[in-house]
Amino acid sequence: MKDSYKIFTINPGSTSTKIALIENDKVLFSKNVSHDASKLAEFDGISAQLPYRLETILNLLKESNISLEGIDACVGRGGGLIAMEGGTYEIDDLLLDHATRGANGVQHPAQLGPQLAREFAKQYNCPAFVVNPPDVDELQDLARLTGIKGVNRIIHLHALNLKETAIRHAQSQGKKYEEQNYVVCHIGGGISVSAHRQGKMVDGYDIVGGEGPMAPTRCGSVSVSDLINYAKGKDLSEVKKVCTKTGGLVSHLGTSDALSVSQQAEAGEPYAKMVWNTMIYQINKCIGSMATVLHGKVDGILLGGGMVYNKDLVSQIKEACEWIAPVSAYPGEFEMEAMASGAIRVLTGQEQVKKYTGVPVWSGFDFE
Repeated sequence: MKDSYKIFTINPGSTSTKIALIENDKVLFSKNVSHDASKLAEFDGISAQLPYRLETILNLLKESNISLEGIDACVGRGGGLIAMEGGTYEIDDLLLDHATRGANGVQHPAQLGPQLAREFAKQYNCPAFVVNPPDVDELQDLARLTGIKGVNRIIHLHALNLKETAIRHAQSQGKKYEEQNYVVCHIGGGISVSAHRQGKMVDGYDIVGGEGPMAPTRCGSVSVSDLINYAKGKDLSEVKKVCTKTGGLVSHLGTSDALSVSQQAEAGEPYAKMVWNTMIYQINKCIGSMATVLHGKVDGILLGGGMVYNKDLVSQIKEACEWIAPVSAYPGEFEMEAMASGAIRVLTGQEQVKKYTGVPVWSGFDFE
């Protein structure tokens, strides 16, 4: 076994692509590669952007005098895939095909992650992986059924950050993730709250569908009858946007800047203070509900994401929830490091690499 592993990680966003070269747990190089928005708009679909994004990344690496010779693996942010268990997956032809065409019906820049990783892996003769992509689904059966026959729950969460936060916390305690029960939150531009039982994310809130607490751009859970009344006279696309783009802080205060809202709240601005405190109140309610999923057997409540830098937010969560279990804060995001860690766990034999089947991990109850 080698002493060190170099991993190249790629995380495409709407107008930029984050790249990082990581050796073990040390970031050797990291850059957010900007792409011309008007140039991106010329392409017919997400995957058509691949040659342009690839060229932009290669040019930046050359300008920065960064060589990828000798890398042990490439990891791309997963997207467009069919629901699967968590883990590290080899980017084979099937996974690549599904990412390219967006087999799950969702067009998102993360689809380019596997495509870009595969391109670099071919060039540098190394394996290519995705790690805990957004379509991870490990729900227990009790979390799936709803009160409408034929309408069953699925979830979309910040699976990569949630699982990596739990893995790192367990290691810091001398424990294994697979032996612990956690309520894990990602609190950033989106807010995910999830229950992890012995290495599986058995429940959580579908933030793409509008579940959970309100967030900077997301409405969170709303009464069905209230939503129906809100939708009257509105275009369906406008109503859908409030779930993920124009809800939450944006709907109330016209901004998704949580720092600005928290500063207004601290200064005593009444509306901002109410919205800020309500968002935290809703996070606390969701944490409590996930604790019941774990039957109160919670080894820790873990907080990750950019908003966790805010001391007031962490303080309010501790005050409301620390009677359940100790609250630990891991501010910021470490998606790039998380992707590298997943690859290294496979390369060192700590985990078995998984094969993507393209078959949904769950497709309905036998009695339906």
